Amino acid sequence: MMAGIMSYFGGRRDTKQAARDAIVGLRQQLQMIEKKEEHLQKKIDEELKKAKANAVSNKAVATQALRRKKANESEMDRLAGQRLQLELQINTLESANLNAETMAAMKKASDVLASIHGNMTMDKVDSTMSKITEQREIANEIAEAISYPTGTEADEEDLKAELAELEQETLDERLAGAEHVPLHIPAGARRVEERSKVAVEDDEEAQLRELQAALAM
Repeated sequence: MMAGIMSYFGGRRDTKQAARDAIVGLRQQLQMIEKKEEHLQKKIDEELKKAKANAVSNKAVATQALRRKKANESEMDRLAGQRLQLELQINTLESANLNAETMAAMKKASDVLASIHGNMTMDKVDSTMSKITEQREIANEIAEAISYPTGTEADEEDLKAELAELEQETLDERLAGAEHVPLHIPAGARRVEERSKVAVEDDEEAQLRELQAALAM
């Protein structure tokens, strides 16, 4: 029973370490296979070279070389299959380990959220928010009442009446001033008028002299 409990609490760490050890072992085996493949490839190249060299002069030697080459190629194929299986296992273990770490982090975050919320419920949240809203409205009403001056309406009416009186006085003064404004004639217009008057007088005198001359005849 105690072993089961200890394995429950320490299982995640043991599993994590076991996954790492398995990945390390698989990678080591993969390196061994890769070295074996390199060795076989060299032997294949050597047997092929030997078969080419004896293909005409010694067909028996060439044939044996080709057989060894074929056997080495078959071994290469088996090693390639093993290497593929090892790579798949490594990828699977790494993915599983990543999933386990992700789940552990998510569980830890969930536990923290649960401890933060504690006994908090939506009813308590709604109640608190309602109280905050109520107190905010009361504060706004108090601020408005404090900032609004008393007697403002009466003062506004007095100001409007006084402004109307000032406007009427200003209009009356303007009308009275307009009635007593002397007629002002510009200097240029005055000179034109005087010249016109002189011309008219000269014309009348000329006509009078003409009439006197006619009577004298």
